[in-house]
Amino acid sequence: MIDYSTFTEDALQARLADLLQDHADLEASILALSLAPLPDLTVIGRLKRKKLAVKDEIVRIWDFLHPDMLA
Repeated sequence: MIDYSTFTEDALQARLADLLQDHADLEASILALSLAPLPDLTVIGRLKRKKLAVKDEIVRIWDFLHPDMLA
């Protein structure tokens, strides 16, 4: 697991922005592939797992940057 305390807040904000864009790109790719006449379910599954990993990192960074919002 990454130790986010070694990064500046600006670096984490930039990483978060990149991850949000990656997440949106993966969603668009999954949607496009699923609309194909013969969707490649292996590729779609791989992209969904990657999207989930990206989401998990987004949540970890968000929680680190906003500890006051943790329930």
